[in-house]
Amino acid sequence: MLLLPLAPGRFRQGSPRHLPSCSPALLLLVLGGCLGVFGVAAGTRRPNVVLLLTDDQDEVLGGMYVPSALCCPSRASILTGKYPHNHHVVNNTLEGNCSSKSWQKIQEPNTFPAILRSMCGYQTFFAGKYLNEYGAPDAGGLEHVPLGWSYWYALEKNSKYYNYTLSINGKARKHGENYSVDYLTDVLANVSLDFLDYKSNFEPFFMMIATPAPHSPWTAAPQYQKAFQNVFAPRNKNFNIHGTNKHWLIRQAKTPMTNSSIQFLDNAFRKRWQTLLSVDDLVEKLVKRLEFTGELNNTYIFYTSDNGYHTGQFSLPIDKRQLYEFDIKVPLLVRGPGIKPNQTSKMLVANIDLGPTILDIAGYDLNKTQMDGMSFLPILRGASNLTWRSDVLVEYQGEGRNVTDPTCPSLSPGVSQCFPDCVCEDAYNNTYACVRTMSALWNLQYCEFDDQEVFVEVYNLTADPDQITNIAKSIDPELLGKMNYRLMMLQSCSGPTCRTPGVFDPRYRFDPRLMFSNRGSVRTRRFSKHLL
Repeated sequence: MLLLPLAPGRFRQGSPRHLPSCSPALLLLVLGGCLGVFGVAAGTRRPNVVLLLTDDQDEVLGGMYVPSALCCPSRASILTGKYPHNHHVVNNTLEGNCSSKSWQKIQEPNTFPAILRSMCGYQTFFAGKYLNEYGAPDAGGLEHVPLGWSYWYALEKNSKYYNYTLSINGKARKHGENYSVDYLTDVLANVSLDFLDYKSNFEPFFMMIATPAPHSPWTAAPQYQKAFQNVFAPRNKNFNIHGTNKHWLIRQAKTPMTNSSIQFLDNAFRKRWQTLLSVDDLVEKLVKRLEFTGELNNTYIFYTSDNGYHTGQFSLPIDKRQLYEFDIKVPLLVRGPGIKPNQTSKMLVANIDLGPTILDIAGYDLNKTQMDGMSFLPILRGASNLTWRSDVLVEYQGEGRNVTDPTCPSLSPGVSQCFPDCVCEDAYNNTYACVRTMSALWNLQYCEFDDQEVFVEVYNLTADPDQITNIAKSIDPELLGKMNYRLMMLQSCSGPTCRTPGVFDPRYRFDPRLMFSNRGSVRTRRFSKHLL
């Protein structure tokens, strides 16, 4: 966990200004009837909270984990505090429950912003990308404003920078391609500053600002389009190598990559950094305005992303959707009252913890929710001897097309996200669930695929941080069995049962009778794709 003051004017040179200097430590992003926090005196307003959410921003050096490496399921987890198997958003389509009528009826009334508004009296402000299918005609169109939001400035569907439509409290407003009035990141900055100028001064506020950057089409502001000309995608140890002994989707990637693919991913990497410079501007303006109005010292600011992104790892050109660190780890930075700057914590957190933490800041009784996540507010307050989890769940349901890709006739139906050189980034049976474990002694990942092989991948990230060597066939069978059992427990968990002791928690008790059949083999669980 990295706790930063986020003061304006103290940015690094040579990389997007809002990123911290490189550190091997794990980073954590922190945000700031309800009783308040830190023993707030009578008559003192409860803390404000700002959540800044980027789109597809990876953090390979450290961060928190997302329960699904895809936009809509991950954003649903942030809002609900639940794993995908409990909020049932499985992909970015209406059929996958992304902003569907079912989502609106069952999940939206129980999101943490809805609780902040109805139970804690917070003014709630949203600006930017909500869920990928928001505004679809079959889901109520742009007239639909989710419960819990006092002010609503939501983008229709997926990330764009120009030529988009916003729902302004349920009324459509179209934008064109004039930079000075239409560039979306700047528009979000301006409406956010307007909110701070005109909000009520008698209620605490929560702001969620969800920028398009650095999602494709990677359209930078004009003044930043020549930045980072000498920057290239990181050439780490898993860059442009064959994914040996991995799931078949990784093995099908062509190694070495074509020159055109490498040029494409390097250009994408550069443009993604360029778009983040406007996010830097947004953050700086916001912090300065909070400081000017005297609100900064009573405001928690969280900065994070919905999922990671890869650029050439294991010869996959660009995308997300995979189980590896580069796709499931995102930045997490925080500042707020009572938090000392420049601290780090290696506690294992996931984005399902953001909602519980923010509600805890507001003083809400978390026992009244059914959230799977945990509040890490005690960590921010410097609690010692804290009992904390040692594992989190990651789950993803693969997507494919029922027809053969016409540009890749040699490939069978069932794949998707294919590049011109016929490297595909997703498939129906790219459906997996993982236990990501971190403890004082272990740093492991255990994953099972829902395919004919029930393919298993296991990585020791202490010895192999780039996840090159799959140790599933060489690891201690008893340890393998324990992690398999823990995966089964997490995939069927809900609410408090998602927070029970993990394999490497001293309180954990393992019953081998639950793991081994009469023949002594490990019992693996074929998880249902309908539950993911």
